[in-house]
Amino acid sequence: MAVCGEYIRSQFPTIDDDLYQYVEGILDSSKDDFEDGDEVYEAIGEVLHEVAEKPENEVRQICVKLLEMLKGNANDGEVERRKNGVNKVLNAPIHLGTMAATLEAQVEQIKSIWVTTRDDAMKVDAKKLEKAEAKLQQKQEKRSNTESTGRVNSVSQSIESASASQMTSKKDSRMENKGSVNKTQDIRIENFDVAYGDRVLLQGADLTLAFGRRYGLIGRNGLGKTTLLRMISSKQLRIPSHIRVLHVEQEVAGNETSALESVLECDHERNLLLDKEKELQAAIEKDGGQNAGDVLGEELNRVYEAMQMAEVDKAPATASAILSGLGFTVERQSWPTKSFSGGWRMRLALARALFSKPDLLLLDEPTNMLDIKAILWLERYLQSWPTTLLVVSHDRNFLDTVPTDILYLRGQKIEAYRGNYEQFAKTKGERERNQQREYEAQQAKRAHVQEFIDRFRYNANRASSVQSKIKMLEKLPELKPMEKEGEVTLRFPDVEPLSPPILQLNEVSFSYTGDANNYIFTGVNLTASLQSRICIVGENGAGKTTLLKIITSALSPTRGTVHVHRNLKFGYFSQHHVDQLDMRVCPVELLQNHFPGKPIEEYRRMLGSFGISGNLALQTISSLSGGQKSRVAFALMCAATPNFLVLDEPTNHLDIESIEALGKALNICQAGVILVSHDERLIRMVCTELWVCAEGSVRCIEGGFDEYRRIIEKEFEV
Repeated sequence: MAVCGEYIRSQFPTIDDDLYQYVEGILDSSKDDFEDGDEVYEAIGEVLHEVAEKPENEVRQICVKLLEMLKGNANDGEVERRKNGVNKVLNAPIHLGTMAATLEAQVEQIKSIWVTTRDDAMKVDAKKLEKAEAKLQQKQEKRSNTESTGRVNSVSQSIESASASQMTSKKDSRMENKGSVNKTQDIRIENFDVAYGDRVLLQGADLTLAFGRRYGLIGRNGLGKTTLLRMISSKQLRIPSHIRVLHVEQEVAGNETSALESVLECDHERNLLLDKEKELQAAIEKDGGQNAGDVLGEELNRVYEAMQMAEVDKAPATASAILSGLGFTVERQSWPTKSFSGGWRMRLALARALFSKPDLLLLDEPTNMLDIKAILWLERYLQSWPTTLLVVSHDRNFLDTVPTDILYLRGQKIEAYRGNYEQFAKTKGERERNQQREYEAQQAKRAHVQEFIDRFRYNANRASSVQSKIKMLEKLPELKPMEKEGEVTLRFPDVEPLSPPILQLNEVSFSYTGDANNYIFTGVNLTASLQSRICIVGENGAGKTTLLKIITSALSPTRGTVHVHRNLKFGYFSQHHVDQLDMRVCPVELLQNHFPGKPIEEYRRMLGSFGISGNLALQTISSLSGGQKSRVAFALMCAATPNFLVLDEPTNHLDIESIEALGKALNICQAGVILVSHDERLIRMVCTELWVCAEGSVRCIEGGFDEYRRIIEKEFEV
């Protein structure tokens, strides 16, 4: 058949692999039945005509040549079989016992004519095997002795907690024996399932985390990203015990410990070395130069060497730099942890994690608790992160800056992509287009083959061809069309236009105490209209939320005036709005409780405008993901038909697709918009005006977000 195959290829160079295999299969299966070239032409002639436009006479000659090759191969095979004693006709009876005795004398290894033995080359040398096993046993014993005797004053590496506030160790003790066994830091979890209640989130998934890589975990709200992080941190998924895992999830407990000391104390090894140093110095002073002094002095020198390797003297400066980057001033670093709010304690937990450098750091939406300046610092800091990082984030700019790899949750699987989010989007789009093209090509081929089968199904001369086509169809892999995820759409209600002026702040100043020395901002003069798309930026504590409350009349200015159109109706989305929802009811019941008297269809329509449809509208709010709860909060806010939207950190729980949809919805909505956000992409999509809260004032800057970013980066350089 090899000769026939080469001849077919030479005559029909454009034949594809499937048709070639089909022709080869027909020739191989029917070679003993062909009597002449016409029968060969009847079997494969039509297929050959489809491959190349050759005259019928030429194709018939090719078929005759193929038959000659087939018959020649058959005759050659018969001669070869006879040479090898195969299919030999017995001219006389053979006595099997005599034959067996003869064979046994010729070949000692064969004990019976009915038993064959493996070739000697395939056998295992028993002596070599015994020697290899002894050598392996010797290595294992040596390794066990090294592990049991080679560690001195070691610090436990394992972190059982999923909380940054309970971090125990920074790295291996510097006083360990250097002969300890080197263990891999890569993580590979294969074929695992994750379920939340009776809902399957992941099934037969694989996760590989290479040491030193930075992974961005993305996917739609509710697919199980946070659940996966919690299972990794709690060791419910099998991870090597020597790998130290830290999940920044809980805020630091408040007590009298200062912020700086709170960060330093999470380095357990540093604390052990400092305590050991004090203990040895006290012992040397007590010994007073007696005989034990030399032994204690040598041990103290070893401690000093370990402290030098651990860079104990640099730890306070490192911890202070991390706190400063996350927004803690030098003065605040000395404050007790109990004096900070929950958001600042979460920053403190993040600082402890960054200082501790675990083998695997898990971060869940770390930018939610940070202002833009702190986010830009964190992006720079994580770009040189030395160990493995797995971060869940919906901040497009953060995902373009930090990760080296993207893990995409879809269809209960985890798809791995190399590169940042921008590269992921390009690769994913190309992969989906190729998959769709491959599916469409296969469907076209199936239709073509099926047409041939239907046409010649009852033609006796084409029976073999039809059967071959049917088998070919059965062997084709089952490809599926590309299933696109449903597009997220958000829609704000239409509002009536209002004649200006709409909103004016004249010489507004504010202080919570009324003391002129404690003004948060003074002399604010700003205006807004229904066409306004304003973003308020600034460091945490600069007064952004306070300004929003003054605009919505939740607070009254200490000095100055706020002029509001009499028909202006604010819709205020608080960053804590999601936490204030009644978690015991479903979204439909929530709207019924706040706006009674409407038909259920109307409530479902309101929820559907923000992507809460079908069964989601009837689930208890507590069972929804963070992003789904945010959409319910949007629907609740818009049920009152506001004509001016004031949004405080609306993206905190939204996935990337929902943030994109929010930006598009805000661009086309007829209401005015004032937005406080740290999401750079949303700001660039929506806002045409930037208000900066800083240094006790609020001012509008020209140049928009690019100018604000330039100012921040200049501060980093200083």
